[in-house]
Amino acid sequence: MRRTALFVICAAALAAAPLAGGQSKWSLKVDPLTTPAGSNSAQPQLSVSKHGVVISWIERNGPEATLKFAERTASGWSAARPVASGKDWFVNWADVPSVVRLDDGTLAAHWLQKSGPETYAYDVRLSYSKDDGKTWSPAVTPHHDGTKTEHGFATLFQMPGAGLGLVWLAGRKMKNGGHDAAEPGGGDMTLRFGTFGTDWKQTAEVELDARVCECCPTAVAMTADGPIVAYRDRSPDEVRDIYITRLENGKWTEGQPVHADGWRVPACPVNGPALSAHGQQVAVAWFNAKDNQPKSFAALSTDAGRTFGAPVRLDDEASLGRVDVELLTDGSAVAAYVEFADQRAQFRVRRIGRDGSTSAPVTVSGMAGNRSSGYPRMVRSGDELVFAWTEREGGQSQVRTAVAAVR
Repeated sequence: MRRTALFVICAAALAAAPLAGGQSKWSLKVDPLTTPAGSNSAQPQLSVSKHGVVISWIERNGPEATLKFAERTASGWSAARPVASGKDWFVNWADVPSVVRLDDGTLAAHWLQKSGPETYAYDVRLSYSKDDGKTWSPAVTPHHDGTKTEHGFATLFQMPGAGLGLVWLAGRKMKNGGHDAAEPGGGDMTLRFGTFGTDWKQTAEVELDARVCECCPTAVAMTADGPIVAYRDRSPDEVRDIYITRLENGKWTEGQPVHADGWRVPACPVNGPALSAHGQQVAVAWFNAKDNQPKSFAALSTDAGRTFGAPVRLDDEASLGRVDVELLTDGSAVAAYVEFADQRAQFRVRRIGRDGSTSAPVTVSGMAGNRSSGYPRMVRSGDELVFAWTEREGGQSQVRTAVAAVR
C-alpha cells in the first residue's frame, strides 16, 4: 500500500511569517487563454524551448487515456494533437506525462504504462516525432532493469549540444509491489539519469542517488555550466529535504541540500521542487511542513547552483506547495505555489527580488485544495508567463490556461 504524508491544515490558525527582505512593488495582469484541452482533461504540463511553449495533458474516455499537446501561437493555442493512447496507462495526479520540443525541432514525449498487476508497477515510455506530431516513433523505455516496480516522475530536457536527457525515479530496489518503502525491508527508491542521441539510441543510464523520496516530482534546469537536477532526498533517519546535483566535467556531483530544513517525515509528501536557470543564475522553489507548519519557499543562486541564498517564504498563511519558479531578465524570480487563504486554495505567484524582497501575491485562479487539482504549472517564454491548471466542473476535470506579460 502506498503511504504518503497527510497534513491537517487550518489556515486561519497559522500566523504569517515575516518575508525576508521586505515588500517590493510589482504587479501582474493575468488574462485567460482559451484552453486547447477537451472535456475530462487533467494532468497539464508546460515546457518551453527556443521554439516556444508546449502544453500537454491527458484526456480520459472511459478506461482509455490519451496524451495530447498544443503549442503557443500569436493568436492562442494551436489545435490539439494526440501523441499516444492506451487502456493500460498509469494515470496519476502528480506523476504526469510531458511533451517537449528539442533544439532541432524534434518533439519528445513520455507517459506511464502499467507493467504488472501491482498498483505501482509501471514504466516510463518515450516516443519522438520529426514531423510536428503527425506521426510518432514506437515507444521505448529508458530503464532496463525489468522489474515490475515504479518507474516515474520523469523530467525530459535538452542536453547540451544535442540529444535528449531525462531523470526519473526508479523503484528497482523496492519490494512488496514496489512502493511501500516505509515498511521494514521495503527497499529504496533511486534517482536515475539517461540520455539519447539524435539517432534516438540510448547513450547513458546511471544512478544519481541511491535513496530518495518515493513519489516527489523531479526538476531540471540548464545553467551555463550544464544541467542541474533538484529532487527530494531521503536520509537514513527520514529527513526529506530538497537536494541538488550538477553535471560537472562529465560526472554528476554528490547531492547536496539546498537548505538544511531538517524536515523529518516518515512517508512521502508528494511535493517536489522546481528549478529555473539562466547563465549562472538559478532559482529553486520547494515545500516543507516541518513541525506540521506547511510552507513554501524559494532561494536564489549566482554560482550555477553550487550555493544558495537564504530561503524566502512564499505563502502568507499556509501552503499546499506544488511549486513552480521562473527567473526574470533582471535576475529576480517569479514563484508559483498553492496557498490556503480565506478558507480556500489559491494558485498564486509572487516576485522575489535579488535582495530577497517579495512582492504582494497575485492570484491566478482559485482551485480545489485536494489531489483532483493536481499540480498547477507556469513557464516563462520571452516577455510572458504562461499558466496551466486543472479545475473541476460538473463532476469532470478541465485544464485551464492563462497568460501574463512580464519583464
